[in-house]
Amino acid sequence: MATEENTEQKEKKEVTAENNTVKTNQTVDGNNRPEKQHSTAETDNSGEKQKFSKEKSDAKSSRGRRHSSAFNRSSRRGKKQPKSEFESRVLSARRVSRVVAGGRRFSLSVAVAVGNGKGQVGIGISKGQDMAMATEKARHQAQKNLTRVQLTDNNSISSESTGKYCASVVQVRPSNGFIAGGAVRTIAELAGIQRINAKILSRSKSHLNNARAALRALQSVKG
Repeated sequence: MATEENTEQKEKKEVTAENNTVKTNQTVDGNNRPEKQHSTAETDNSGEKQKFSKEKSDAKSSRGRRHSSAFNRSSRRGKKQPKSEFESRVLSARRVSRVVAGGRRFSLSVAVAVGNGKGQVGIGISKGQDMAMATEKARHQAQKNLTRVQLTDNNSISSESTGKYCASVVQVRPSNGFIAGGAVRTIAELAGIQRINAKILSRSKSHLNNARAALRALQSVKG
């Protein structure tokens, strides 16, 4: 009987020892798991940081390539464009608006005169959102409306003439000097006239109308 009891006690001790070892292994595994998760999270964060830094460097390099290509295009474009023989001057610039469903839209209306100093002169009008755009469009329009002015050998006109446009009346006549003012002077200089006597006979203050009246007077000069 004693031997049987001793064997049963030994078996119980072995079972308890096995249970204790299983519990210790579970606790060890449980303690190690968060560390493993933390380490994996750290690796994920480092991978994301590396990926973000790589994307940022790629964006900078692509931006630099775009800027360099745009600079090269502008430089090539500047080399190819020849200098125009026509000189342009702004006659008038005013702010205009038009009514739409949402309110009023403002823009600039610019009048430009162009000439090559050899008897060709023209006037153009255009609108744009800013001064540069409106001036460029008006200059192209003026180059399409060029007219020829008959000049003498000493860069003057041959006879007296009068031109009228709306309320503006301008009189031009040959002279030994250059006597003109306002928009009439601008038109005469762009046409290449060096000896003229011009006078505005009306009370109109519109530079555009005075310039058009002067252009009509120069066109009607008999050669």
